[in-house]
Amino acid sequence: MAQTKDFYAVLGVPSTATQDEIKKAYRKLAKKYHPDANASDPKAAERFKEISEANTVLGDKEKRKQYDEMRRLGAFGGFGFGDGAGRRSSRAGAQPGGNPNINFQDFDIGGLGGLGDLFGSIFGGGARGGGRPSGPQRGQNVETLLEIPFRTAARGGKVPVELEVNEECSTCHGTGGAPGSTMKTCPECSGRGVVSFGQGGFAVNRPCPVCLGRGQVPSQLCPTCNGTGEVRTRKKVLITVPPGVDTGSKIRLKGQGGKGSSNGPPGDLLITFTVKPDRFYQRDGLDIIALLPINIAQATLGSKISVKTLDGKKALIKIPQGTPSGKRFRVRGQGIQKGDQRGDLIVEVRIETPEKLTEEQERMMREFAEAGGLKY
Repeated sequence: MAQTKDFYAVLGVPSTATQDEIKKAYRKLAKKYHPDANASDPKAAERFKEISEANTVLGDKEKRKQYDEMRRLGAFGGFGFGDGAGRRSSRAGAQPGGNPNINFQDFDIGGLGGLGDLFGSIFGGGARGGGRPSGPQRGQNVETLLEIPFRTAARGGKVPVELEVNEECSTCHGTGGAPGSTMKTCPECSGRGVVSFGQGGFAVNRPCPVCLGRGQVPSQLCPTCNGTGEVRTRKKVLITVPPGVDTGSKIRLKGQGGKGSSNGPPGDLLITFTVKPDRFYQRDGLDIIALLPINIAQATLGSKISVKTLDGKKALIKIPQGTPSGKRFRVRGQGIQKGDQRGDLIVEVRIETPEKLTEEQERMMREFAEAGGLKY
């Protein structure tokens, strides 16, 4: 059962952090804990999920504003959740003291007035008093960070990606019981699917930790999912990268997330791109900058040099006599195309000085220097 934590702590930033600081922290942590880079560490996937959840709220200005309002009103330290003064039912699985790991999506917040809408808008919940809803359930939304080559980001293309998703267990079909087992009323919640705890005038419901909100427990746990009703599986998806994406760009693929339960629709796949640097090209908006090394003779006497464009074609660049290092030349319409706009290819020349000369080259260079009034 997913739990909502202090999202600022998850990303390791203060509550006063700017949106850019939150964005940078998310990218750094997402890259570090991405499941593809930590195949041997099962905890990395959970950490990545926490990071993604935190970024979903804090990375959105409106959701962050609402989240900050809840913190200010005490949703993480008030209402008996963290001021240390109240007592809670141990049957609810709660811990005394300031524990922010509360699953707000499962709160029965119908009696909190406007706060109910605020909770629901942030955490996708709303007021409800039961455990797991019955009937078809939509599958899990999956969020992942996808690193792509620079040229794929600029021109677009297809990239395969392997994802980990939670799906309904095919052995027990989500019941949590082994084949042939019988179901009985949960002794912890008396079949309600929820347990209650609270303080003062507030009563909060959360799914029962014994039956996981079903209201019933099997006589024998499913050997495949160990009674959770879900299994972690990997699926391969071929991603179509739109032309012109940049680091931080996001796309949503409908129906490419986890499978739904009880014939429910699948969830969506949310992809955030990170772009690998290229050894030759750099990006400036829709313009592409190519750093082109030339020698002293080419810069001094002038030259003609061909440069490969993103499309694989060659553009001829005329280098005038006396061109200084850092001079830029623009090739119109050979940059990144995004919609009906297209940038340019900007070629920046860099004069390279030879590290070693032959005797003949050194003699000629000295003559050249002396002709200009320099003495050696």
